[in-house]
Amino acid sequence: MTIAAATMSDAPAEPHPNAVLAVVLTGYLMIVLDLSIVYTGLPQIAESMSLDPVGLSWVQNAYLLCFGGFLLLGARAGDIIGRKRMLMIGVAVFTFASLVIGIAETPAALIGARGLQGLGAAILAPAVLSLISISFPEGAPRSRALAIYAMVAGAGSSLGMVLGGVFAGALSWRVGFLVNVPLGIALWFAARQVLAETPRRSGHVDIPGALTSTAGMLLLVFAIVRSADHGWGDWTTCVPALAALVLLAAFIAIERRAAEPILPLRLFGSASRSAALVARGCFIGAMVSFFFFTAQLMQSVLHYTPIEAGLGFLPMTVATFLAALAVPRLTRSLGNAGLLTLALALLSAGLVWLSFAGADATYWADLGAPMLLIGLGNGAALGPLTVAGVAGVDNEDQGAASGLVNVAHQLGGSLGLAVLVTVFAAFADREGGSLIASLGAATFGEALLMAVGLVLTLAFIRPAEMRRAAR
Repeated sequence: MTIAAATMSDAPAEPHPNAVLAVVLTGYLMIVLDLSIVYTGLPQIAESMSLDPVGLSWVQNAYLLCFGGFLLLGARAGDIIGRKRMLMIGVAVFTFASLVIGIAETPAALIGARGLQGLGAAILAPAVLSLISISFPEGAPRSRALAIYAMVAGAGSSLGMVLGGVFAGALSWRVGFLVNVPLGIALWFAARQVLAETPRRSGHVDIPGALTSTAGMLLLVFAIVRSADHGWGDWTTCVPALAALVLLAAFIAIERRAAEPILPLRLFGSASRSAALVARGCFIGAMVSFFFFTAQLMQSVLHYTPIEAGLGFLPMTVATFLAALAVPRLTRSLGNAGLLTLALALLSAGLVWLSFAGADATYWADLGAPMLLIGLGNGAALGPLTVAGVAGVDNEDQGAASGLVNVAHQLGGSLGLAVLVTVFAAFADREGGSLIASLGAATFGEALLMAVGLVLTLAFIRPAEMRRAAR
């Protein structure tokens, strides 16, 4: 055997794309579960930690603040120092934070660890999406991979509601976080063995852009979540909001001049991609609010136990799973934009139906049946939205594009929930404190957000797809 032949035989084989997909989606599943698993366990967390409603809100807000604030920095760092390395760092941080949450004895430890968990998610999430985009070529293979990604995202969110209710009702809310520890350790070693490091770009991290974008995003998310409790007129809301706008304006100015920007502004050159980002924000804002308000409807109005409320989301979980499995076949027959149009229409219809649920609601007629529509739309929407959000992006910008998709995801969830909490409070005042009227108004607002996404799809995403097909 020649030296050259020996060298070739000893070279590590390229990882199989499906093995890469299994590893990175396991990491993403941890993120998705911990975004939703907390909802049905909030009453038990409040009781065990002696938290008032404002303090309790920061159990979720700390996570959202750090997740949204550090996304762009985490994404661009992956382009420069390697996405495998960033994924492994993200898994390690997320796993350690989950352990601290599970054993926390004070509110400060719990909320601080939730923030650290959000930082880990901000490092991990862009690496997941960029590794999928690089491992699967654009077209049918990538659409299939992103459909599975969407299935994990959609089914994982509703599964988190189910597991959160079961853990809180039968065991402890802590179990939902402690299960991440063995899973995270196993995932770290699997990533080390399975993943190949992506080529690193020469150069340096855009430090001014990183600082202004991270600080601006943190302040913006802080102002959004703060507005739900204190309103936009309170100085603790408006001052951070104004500071965020100044910092983000400075960030844009820096990116225009930077040789290696943390967010290449050319990513906004496509109207259909920009519309997909806004539509994604509307979609996620509506879905986060759906989980938040529907859990309250079940437990505070219909008096379900935590386990019953968690299991109440099962029809949506099953429908989401089945719809996501069908996405590759439906995309071939309807097209990416056609499937997205159908999905957002189903979501809008299901949410309008659910908004009429009242104190005398029966499960299947008023909750379960609309949840089937919502689940079908949820499972079918996220894959096409993700495809539209990263379509036509060069490999060197996949990390930044993935970060931008995740920014739209997290900010959409924060902003959508904050806006609809304001709607909820306004109707509570108008209707003399009627919880049912407030929940109905918030749920109808979720349907309107979905309708905005539908209009953007018809106006921008679908025409762009038709133009590409005609070439």
